[in-house]
Amino acid sequence: MIRSTLLLVACMGATFSTTTSAQDLRPLPSDTPLVIGHRGASALRPEHTLASYAKAIEDGADFIEPDLVSTKDGALVSRHENEIGGTTDVAAHPEFAARKTTKTIDGHAIEGWFTEDFTLAELKTLRARERLPELRGTAFDGQFQIVTLDEIIDFAAAEAAARGRVIGIIPEIKHPTYFQQHGLAMEAKVLATLQAHAYTRTAPVVIQSFEVANLKQLHTLLGTTHPNIKLLQLTSAPDEKPGDVLAAGGSQTYAQILSAKGLREVATYAQILGPSLRSIIPLDAQQQLGKPTAVVRDAHAAGLQVQPYTFRPENYFLPKDKREGDAPATRHEAGSIAEMRAFLDAGVDGFFTDDPALGRAAVDGWRKP
Repeated sequence: MIRSTLLLVACMGATFSTTTSAQDLRPLPSDTPLVIGHRGASALRPEHTLASYAKAIEDGADFIEPDLVSTKDGALVSRHENEIGGTTDVAAHPEFAARKTTKTIDGHAIEGWFTEDFTLAELKTLRARERLPELRGTAFDGQFQIVTLDEIIDFAAAEAAARGRVIGIIPEIKHPTYFQQHGLAMEAKVLATLQAHAYTRTAPVVIQSFEVANLKQLHTLLGTTHPNIKLLQLTSAPDEKPGDVLAAGGSQTYAQILSAKGLREVATYAQILGPSLRSIIPLDAQQQLGKPTAVVRDAHAAGLQVQPYTFRPENYFLPKDKREGDAPATRHEAGSIAEMRAFLDAGVDGFFTDDPALGRAAVDGWRKP
């Protein structure tokens, strides 16, 4: 039933995407923080599937997030990593056994199967599976395909038209330097794909990256001709370096990017900062929420919005004072909402969540201090 409905809506998307402008729909809220469906509703469905995006939209997400990697033949597909052994059934396909290999990506040796070694047609024979089965079960394994950016845009356009409200798209370009080095650069392809659809010529779009150079490249390519597209600088662990910096032998770390001076530099090419949760509110010695850092204040002073990642409802991910019991897989919805509201109180402008229904509840029931 789920698959039939998704197929119908996906097919409808081809019509809606060419006939419906986002300008005809109810816009995103401008007076409340935004709820971003992280890989869709990945706490409830296998990530980066139409089922996951559908659930996120149904549950009130303002944006859906497709992570983008490239296939061998240059198609843009949605996977969190180019290694797909953990999120598909590729290991069960004997015809692809010989493609298992080890590659070095952003300085880390990774073993598995990689999207750039498969054509799009080959990837379409695979089926998605849950990345965190020990926490989220396997009820939906084997039901859904890998999808392309084109298919996601068509789907979002169909859903937006059916619901009468704008649904933003916030793609992340994964490992840009790595793919550029392999002749599979994604930046120009992403922009061309967005321009090929009427919906994303006007709908809110945010392009993310953990690297710096490709965001600066996109800033130049966009100029002032695409006012609906913004750029978001992601940051990771303070002592880590962006992939492009690492590849060039540079010294810049994420801690330097998150400094007041670094954030002023980010504001010259991006409009939004996407830090990890603990960059904003770290955990104290008891593993409970501590006091907010200066990141939100400094980012706002530089003219940047702040949209951190990622809120997850299972005990395993929650601060100790927001858990229910000790079992790692236990969902504590009230605890997750309380954690989100602590960040809303700290001044964030939106956030990524694996469970957009809880994100919606956190925002809709929150009052700005």
